[in-house]
Amino acid sequence: MLESYILNALFAGICVAMIGGGLGCFVVWKKMAYFGDSLSHSSLLGIALGIALGINTTIGTFLVCSVFAAFLVYLQNKKIFSNDTLLGILAHSSLSIGIVSISLLNKRVNLDSYLFGDILTVTTEEVAWFFIATLLVMAALYLIWNKLVLMTIDENIAKSERINTNVVQTVFLTLLIIFVATCVKIVGILLITSMLIIPAATAKQISSSPLQMGVSSSIIGIISIILGLYSSVLFDTPTGPTIIVMLVILFIIIFPLSKLKNT
Repeated sequence: MLESYILNALFAGICVAMIGGGLGCFVVWKKMAYFGDSLSHSSLLGIALGIALGINTTIGTFLVCSVFAAFLVYLQNKKIFSNDTLLGILAHSSLSIGIVSISLLNKRVNLDSYLFGDILTVTTEEVAWFFIATLLVMAALYLIWNKLVLMTIDENIAKSERINTNVVQTVFLTLLIIFVATCVKIVGILLITSMLIIPAATAKQISSSPLQMGVSSSIIGIISIILGLYSSVLFDTPTGPTIIVMLVILFIIIFPLSKLKNT
C-alpha cells in the first residue's frame, strides 16, 4: 500500500506532466526555451512576495510571473535590446532579487526546496488545486491549439485567417505562467524548463503530427514522474532532479528511433 504522500506526489506530478506536454511543444517549436527559463527564474521573486504578504506562494508566483512576462513583451516591442539580452538581464536580476528578498524576510525558508523542488510535501489540498489548474489549462489549450499551430507556422497566415494573434499569444503566455507556478514544487525553479523542453523534444522524434507530439510529450512526462518517484524512494535521491534524470534517459533511449523513422 502506497503512503498518502507518495500518492499526492504522484497525482500532482501527473497533472504537471499533462500541462507541460502540450505547452512544451510550442516552447520547442517557437524556440522559447530561454523565455521559459527566464520565467521560471522570476518565480523566486514571486515566492518571496508570497512569504512576505503571508499568501500562498503559488499566487505570488503567478502575479510576479505575469508582471515579468508583460514587462518583457513591452521591452521586446521597444526593440531596445535583442531578446536574449533582455531575457538574460531580467532572468538573472529577478532570481538575484528573489534570493536577497527571501534572506531579508527573517523567516526560516528552505531555499533548496524551491530551487530543486519538494514534490513529496504536496498536500491533498494542493493536489486538488493542481487538478483544477490542469483542467483549466487543458481546456484553454484545446480551444487555441489549431490557432497556435498556425501562428507557429506563419503568423502572417494566421492574421490573414482573422485570428487575433495578440489574444492567442496572451492566453498562451498565461497558460505558461500557470505551468511555472504549479511546477515549482515538483522539480524546482532551476529545473522547470526541463519539464517543458525534454518531453517535447523526446516526443518530436517519434511523432508525425503536432497533436501526436503533444499527446506523446504528456505521456513521456507522466512516465518520467512515475519512474522518478520510484527511483527517488528506492535510492534515496532528490526527487525533482531524479525525475529530470528519467526524462534524459527516455530521451537517450528514444533518440535512435528518430533515425529509423527518417530512413
